[in-house]
Amino acid sequence: MMTPTRREFIARAVRGAGGLSLAWLSSPGAAFSSASQSADDKAAYLRLPSSALAERAEALKARYKNCDLCPRDCRVDRTQGEKGKCQASDRVKISSAFPHFGEEAPLVGRGGSGTVFFSHCGLRCLYCQNSEISFEAHGEEISERRLAEIFLKLQDIGCHNINFVTPTHFLPSIVQAVAFARPQGLRLPLVYNTSGYERVEILALLDGIVDIYLPDFKYDSPGPAAKYSSEAYNYPHYARLALKEMHRQVGELALDGRGVARRGLIIRHLILPNRLAGTKGFLKFVAAELSKGTAINLMRQYRPEYRAKEFPEINRVLKTGEYTEALGWARELGLTRFDL
Repeated sequence: MMTPTRREFIARAVRGAGGLSLAWLSSPGAAFSSASQSADDKAAYLRLPSSALAERAEALKARYKNCDLCPRDCRVDRTQGEKGKCQASDRVKISSAFPHFGEEAPLVGRGGSGTVFFSHCGLRCLYCQNSEISFEAHGEEISERRLAEIFLKLQDIGCHNINFVTPTHFLPSIVQAVAFARPQGLRLPLVYNTSGYERVEILALLDGIVDIYLPDFKYDSPGPAAKYSSEAYNYPHYARLALKEMHRQVGELALDGRGVARRGLIIRHLILPNRLAGTKGFLKFVAAELSKGTAINLMRQYRPEYRAKEFPEINRVLKTGEYTEALGWARELGLTRFDL
């Protein structure tokens, strides 16, 4: 049976939850109980001084006025309704929030990963599985305090972490929501689930806040990045710098006694047909400039979605040989954690 795409997984989850709107998070009950934490097992932001989260949020919010949160560097004033490449205002918008059981096993555990899917996207890949969210921006605008309540609800129902999916363009509001939720008892690790199209100076403001970085590395060369991700020719440059900074902050993936992720870096790499993602170059980069113990999910579930049919070279699923070739490269380079 072919692995379901994220879109298919979400659709099935929505049907199984009876609609899975944001109102679902107001329902009572807990599917699982959260594990207790020792002093050495605290989420990173719990170690910060009480004022630090609010200070970081304010520093980030100032960037909404001349937005440079991602490498698009649009410099629009989102507080006045101006819109850049991501098409988002300064009011946070989410499409769904629920315990996700389709993420990597160390994130899912028994209680699921508490995913919050943010609407809009700054990278805008033309084969996106979630174009309704990223391009069409389906979802609901909510306040930062409501977002904090959602984090707490995901914790209450037994999720192992709070997983911010495509968060970069709403990062100021996310950090503010964490600041609101912390004194209310939020204690779960935070997962920064991103396309990898990040600026180091923005990531530096997350140092000591994020526990687990979950970036994509989509392309190893500018040509495919520009062609398939809305002119993001500089993607490989910024993604490499971002991965180095993430690795510096959190290091290799660390698990607790149940095999659940507590801290560290997991890199997703979606293998594209015809070697267009530059998989071998990506693996060489990880082995040489991060560590051979870096956790990597070599993803073979590419399917032509959204506008992929307009490009014959990516208008097909991956061949078995293309995936086994990638596994062979990983082994040759001495990588040890590449099949999450």
